[in-house]
Amino acid sequence: PKFVADVHLGRLTRYLRMMGIDVSYKNNFNDDEIVQLSLKERRAILTKDRGILKRNEVTHGYWIRSTKVQVQVKEVLKRFDLQKEIKEFSRCIECNELLLQVEKERIIKQLPPKVVKAQNEFYECPSCKKIYWKGSHYQRMLTFIQTLKNIEH
Repeated sequence: PKFVADVHLGRLTRYLRMMGIDVSYKNNFNDDEIVQLSLKERRAILTKDRGILKRNEVTHGYWIRSTKVQVQVKEVLKRFDLQKEIKEFSRCIECNELLLQVEKERIIKQLPPKVVKAQNEFYECPSCKKIYWKGSHYQRMLTFIQTLKNIEH
């Protein structure tokens, strides 16, 4: 399952990417760009704007009802039955690329001193070079994701 999200859904995009779901997003996409990307890459449109879904060329999409990001995540997971597709922390939340494991020694100069001492497992985005590790937010995010894996269809 692949998606393209409209400009109003940046936070939702980050949450879905955190769960390993492929979401194309730019905060300056216009409706035509969203529709073209949807058709070209076979992506379902996620939007807060019902008008875009009424366009004749749109084949797959979903109108996000909630304004609360965690409820939006549940909406998308249930609507597209994605609970089994969750591969947490496998994508860059910034640019959507799949993350690659990286040796600590290779990135050690880029890490805060506390992280160097406390962590040994790192992942890097091959595109934007952002580095990830299981830091202070990790357990809270993992707990949230685990509850979503178990929501009823």
